[in-house]
Amino acid sequence: MVAVAASLALSGPAAAHRAWMQPSSTVLSGEDVWVTIDAAISNDLFVFEHMPMRLDSVTVTGPDGSAMKAENGATGRLRSTFDLHLTRPGTYRAATAGEFVFASYKLDGQQKRWRGRPENLEREVPKEATDVSITQSVSRTETFVTLGKPNTEALKATGRGLELSPETHPNNLVAGEKARFVLLLDGAPAANVEVEVVRGGGRYRDKVGEIKLKTETDGSFAVTWPEAGLYWLGAETQDDKASVPKARRRAVYNATLEVLPP
Repeated sequence: MVAVAASLALSGPAAAHRAWMQPSSTVLSGEDVWVTIDAAISNDLFVFEHMPMRLDSVTVTGPDGSAMKAENGATGRLRSTFDLHLTRPGTYRAATAGEFVFASYKLDGQQKRWRGRPENLEREVPKEATDVSITQSVSRTETFVTLGKPNTEALKATGRGLELSPETHPNNLVAGEKARFVLLLDGAPAANVEVEVVRGGGRYRDKVGEIKLKTETDGSFAVTWPEAGLYWLGAETQDDKASVPKARRRAVYNATLEVLPP
């Protein structure tokens, strides 16, 4: 889990590898409905070519805000997968979030690196180490699925790290229309944060065609979707608000959104 979480922490806008969840469908109707979600970390968006995302920290929030179970989870060499059983109408959120620490230091003249849980830092990094640099990473990767009429109970922020507060519902995105969002950091508006939006299918295009934005002072930003398809949205920021002493904090957010034809 630690190795994969480290990759997740490097999966922001400036990184080559991006973490993502891809649902088989995002807008559905009917009864006794199932959705399968693939989860991976890759260079090409929504292509299984690097490593799977571990499922240890996956959470599912149902339309009433309660926790649900991710079913039939499995992890292979290049991807993980799990199922959601949509038992009632409304919007569901599948997410994975984690906090890890990365340390670099010198010991006996040699450069060393360590990554792991915050509570293990003091034990794992020797007291005699010098030139110690510590980064605490807080990451979140998520996607959204709606059965029938959308609602917003599952979209409530946790108040930890970077999160998306949608003014436009994430399952009501249409090509050619403008969608508005607010980026939050620890539950408060995150101002002047760079946001990157990339449409899937990049391996079939000469250019990635990313959309680069920056949040306003109130944390808001808007995206006008150029065409239908699956999109990856990513943001990251750094500050000195780490809970680990003498560490910098790096917060990362990733989401997969489906934009439908008009």
